[in-house]
Amino acid sequence: MRAVLAIDEGTTGVRAYVFDPEARVLGQAYREIDASYPAPGWVEQDPIAVWQTTLAVCRTAMSRAAVAPRDIAALGVCTQRATTTVWERKSGRPIYPAIVWQDTRTAPRAAELAQQGVFTNAMASATKLEWILELSPSIRSRAERGELCFGTMDSWLVWNLTGGAAHVTDHSNASCTTLYELFEGSWWTHVLQVLRIPERMLPELRSSSEVYGQTPPDLFGAPIAVSSIAGDQQAAMFGELGWYKGAAKITLGTSAMADVHTGTEVTLSAHGAYPLVLWSLGSERCFCLEGTTIAAGAAVQWLRDGLHVLPRIEDAAALAASVPDHGGVWAVPAFQGLGTPHMNPAARAVIGGLSRASTAAHIVKAMLEGIAFRCREVLTTLFSDSGLPRPERIRVDGGAAANDILLQCLADALGCEVERPASLQASVLGAAFLAGLAVNFWSDREELREHWRSGGIFVPRWSAEEREERFARWQQAIAAARLGGL
Repeated sequence: MRAVLAIDEGTTGVRAYVFDPEARVLGQAYREIDASYPAPGWVEQDPIAVWQTTLAVCRTAMSRAAVAPRDIAALGVCTQRATTTVWERKSGRPIYPAIVWQDTRTAPRAAELAQQGVFTNAMASATKLEWILELSPSIRSRAERGELCFGTMDSWLVWNLTGGAAHVTDHSNASCTTLYELFEGSWWTHVLQVLRIPERMLPELRSSSEVYGQTPPDLFGAPIAVSSIAGDQQAAMFGELGWYKGAAKITLGTSAMADVHTGTEVTLSAHGAYPLVLWSLGSERCFCLEGTTIAAGAAVQWLRDGLHVLPRIEDAAALAASVPDHGGVWAVPAFQGLGTPHMNPAARAVIGGLSRASTAAHIVKAMLEGIAFRCREVLTTLFSDSGLPRPERIRVDGGAAANDILLQCLADALGCEVERPASLQASVLGAAFLAGLAVNFWSDREELREHWRSGGIFVPRWSAEEREERFARWQQAIAAARLGGL
């Protein structure tokens, strides 16, 4: 056995990577996933299409890696979280499209439940599953008889990868559903009763790193052990080697998702951060606090698609580097509201400080600095609420982490070193690590540490006084963003 296959099934696409024993990429593949928007605020995907796309990218990645199926020691899975799928236990056919985590159709129900002491949000799975069960008496009756299965996207993929033999999830994905009791590590009986969700339709809770089953021989040409499950952000933390209490990472994608490892005890937040399970290994569960900026890479996309100041997203760093500073321009990237700690969905993006001397380069540089300052706000909240000290170095991953100017802005704003991995897709690397550990492809975490490769370290250049002065000036702009327009 000389390779591990890992899947990262995201909201907009699926990627598969094949890694060798030194965690080097032998082959990879990526395909986009379509979504439909049948009503305002609704976002759906076809579960069958997601599965078929996943299967196709796995086969392509294996072909490009030039490895035979019998050479694959294990297969790991990380996915978008809280997307809700219900399918028939006997046939495996979905009874309704997958309701994507971004879908807000159940926002009024979430607010109603809060009045009853059940604190959830429209992005979690709980109210989405309840909504599907309420479509007809027949659906609820079939669920109560055990004829239907519920799962987030990880459960759906593992079900198909094992030929319907394994209906499972791990604690990291389960903690994103509001159906999971964080303190007990089990399905939450009270919430199930309030929402009238039959527990028998829920997947079995398993470790994030163990063998759940094997692929049917005809799926890839030889059976492969399916041996890891994790949410995408949690897998990224594992892939960034954030195994210790106090470790932090930022995934710079469409949004910026920040996570701080809070140890083996649940830590709560009153400022818009979410306590989640990072992973479960054996009998031990590790937790994190997670916060989001909502817009990061999406802000740079807007510069390309909305203002047309960038021909390509990849050009942002070069254009920003063409000017010595932002020329007095500032930006708050609140295109879809402000996340942690403001939690203001009505906030809107603001660009100010413009003069006749302002150029596209100044605007791009100000937007990158604005993203960095939003990341600082999120991380400050996470460390403050957890009571943990900020580490001397924070790791980043995701597509936007390829932007050197953004990472330098981040180091300057945070006042600590920022490091990216050689492979920016830390989530798929984490899924591979978890899968390989389960079958002893890698002996232990120390061996993984030897195989991790840095893609560069960015050192802060601003003095502490300059950093705080710039941040204080930028924060004055937050008030304008909170107004959501005049």
